Amino acid sequence: MSKGFTITVSGKGGVGKTIIAAHLIKRFSQQGSVLAIDADPDSNLPEALGVASGETISKIRDDISNVSARSDVAKSKAHYFERALNEAIEEFPQFDLLSMGYSEGQGCYCPQNNIIRRVLDSRANSYNFTVIDCHAGLEHLNRRTTKDVDLMLVVSDPTTKGLTTVKRVQELSRKLLIRVGTILVVVNKITPEGKPLLEKTARENGIDVIAYIPYDPAVARSDILGKPITELPPDCPFSLAMDEIYAKVLQSLDLSVQAKS
Repeated sequence: MSKGFTITVSGKGGVGKTIIAAHLIKRFSQQGSVLAIDADPDSNLPEALGVASGETISKIRDDISNVSARSDVAKSKAHYFERALNEAIEEFPQFDLLSMGYSEGQGCYCPQNNIIRRVLDSRANSYNFTVIDCHAGLEHLNRRTTKDVDLMLVVSDPTTKGLTTVKRVQELSRKLLIRVGTILVVVNKITPEGKPLLEKTARENGIDVIAYIPYDPAVARSDILGKPITELPPDCPFSLAMDEIYAKVLQSLDLSVQAKS
């Protein structure tokens, strides 16, 4: 596997992006090397993966900002930054992890997003897969954190607001000329009663939903107990639905390679 793929998971807050991203990371790690990027300041991805996060992009930024202008480190900030960034990418048996950490303040994530883009430009191709758990909403698109990605998985919950965010993500991607190979849409936490209504709303808004993930009490119980995705039963409704989504993601990535060759 010579080419590294970049996959992002986005959507409004509360739709289940992180647990879906964690499941994809788990499955991709069975195929090759994976860089997991937690681009959400809430930093829930490490917990979903069952690991502890140490160094973060925010801490790197603060360390550089607090360096005295007369210190030796200040005279070689570029070198210090590269060394600190390497230390921030934590290595685990199944994947490597880079976490954003908290925001800069007043809703701005510019420095962290610049660093994420730098990581993608310089390191993403060292991995078979890079999976980014994006900040909720459209921040990652406005800041162009997710430019030049192979596949964007947009997650909605079973609400009109969720589908509205999906539509805005699709429109903004085209408006900003972000190079995305494929955009796939999934709806999470669906119930049998709500599915026909959501299917109708999606069709009326021109949204092609590739999969509906059923509401699963096992996921809710796992969230309450703070258990990682790895402890979900492989035969629970969520896991089975994610198996189908994973297969479609792999198929889409194969098609993108064929289109480029």
